[in-house]
Formats: sequence, structure tokens, C-alpha cells
Amino acid sequence: MNDRRERRFENLMDATGEGTKSGALDVAADYYLKMSGDNPAVPNGAVPDLMKQAVEKGSLTPNEIVDILYTDELPVEYSHEWSTGRGE
Repeated sequence: MNDRRERRFENLMDATGEGTKSGALDVAADYYLKMSGDNPAVPNGAVPDLMKQAVEKGSLTPNEIVDILYTDELPVEYSHEWSTGRGE
């Protein structure tokens, strides 16, 4: 295995929190299938759903995007904070 590929696997293991290459690949594959859709496991993926809703509504709120893109493999959260005045 070349260095570039080895680094990719190490980065994937870090990103997924998996201790093995095979575990990291399983998590990444599950995530990809859920995002892309158009496969027997997940006919309707999150990315096509996101695009469809954006076209239908014209825009989406961050919370709506979170609801569409959230998966167990890569939880997505949104928080927003703002203040006026001195912000003490």
C-alpha cells in the first residue's frame, strides 16, 4: 500500500472513530450509500432529497438541512447565537 493510501485510511479511521480499516470502510460505505441513494439499500438518498427540497422551496433553513443530512455515521447539528447591544 502506498503512503497516500495509508494516510487516507488513517484519516478515515480518525474521522469515523473506528479502530480498524475495515470498520472505517464500513462506516464510510454506509454513509455514502445513505447520501447518494439510487441503490438497493437506500433508494432515496439524502443529497438528492436535499436538492429536491431546495428546488421546491427555493431555500432551506439550517435546521431543515440538518434534518435531511443527519445520519448516525456523521451526526449533523446546527446552533446559532446572536446578541444585540453590548453582549455582556
